[in-house]
Amino acid sequence: MNRDDERVRPVRRLVRGQETADGAGVRLTRVIGTHQLLQLDPFLLLDDFRSDDPDDYIGGFPAHPHRGFETVTYLLAGKVEHRDNAGHAGVLQAGGVQWMTAGRGVIHSEMPMQEQGLLAGFQLWVNLPAAQKMVQPHYQEFDAAAIPLERREDGVELRVVAGKTSRGTRGPVTDLATPARYFDVTLPAGTGFSEPLPAAFNAFVYLVEGQLDIDGERLEARSLAVLGEGDRVVLEAREPSRLLLVAGQPLNEPIARRGPFVMNSEAELRQAFDDYQAGRF
Repeated sequence: MNRDDERVRPVRRLVRGQETADGAGVRLTRVIGTHQLLQLDPFLLLDDFRSDDPDDYIGGFPAHPHRGFETVTYLLAGKVEHRDNAGHAGVLQAGGVQWMTAGRGVIHSEMPMQEQGLLAGFQLWVNLPAAQKMVQPHYQEFDAAAIPLERREDGVELRVVAGKTSRGTRGPVTDLATPARYFDVTLPAGTGFSEPLPAAFNAFVYLVEGQLDIDGERLEARSLAVLGEGDRVVLEAREPSRLLLVAGQPLNEPIARRGPFVMNSEAELRQAFDDYQAGRF
């Protein structure tokens, strides 16, 4: 399965998500963006939200600002309506993705379009390089039918959101300022999975459900494995499992971060708050 000159990526550390609330009381599990793992360059935050209790999500995320990074919302179940201050609006449905480049600034809301039933998905924050932090906000949005499904041996399946697999399947999200790969992988029990990743990329595996072994380390559901240096990720499912495999090119730039703004200096952060308060978003 592996070439002799390839290095399998080890598990550098295991991180368990922390239960918290955000927005108007939405209950979620924060995996990146806590004291355990503040960031994994270029990734700034990963939230896992899933509940069939409307009290956990009905308040949604009323209008709030962003500047200097991208938000990636990938929905597994339910419906979420999003609107921004430039008049952009839409409905994200199960299996769909919204890759929003906040750039110089956007004020938007994300509100559930249901009063009962399961709402489940993820939000990932991807940092933008300094040269791209003040670009015009824009979106890449795709429904489930636009996200290609790659089927492999033994029932292994990949939904390819961004980037290209070793077998040539390319996700619909393209032209990223920060190069990244975002794969949703499903494994039957007892099956293995192997995929090369650029050696320069930072990468993680987030286990949505099931149980995995990665280079001799056991990964439990709703836990994240930060992968170490190497050329390829290799894992085995001990039971039916679903995971996110995400990798991105580190920016290696200073990070000045406060609330909804991520810039490169304190002066830029102050300017972001000034611009927001003055209505310049």
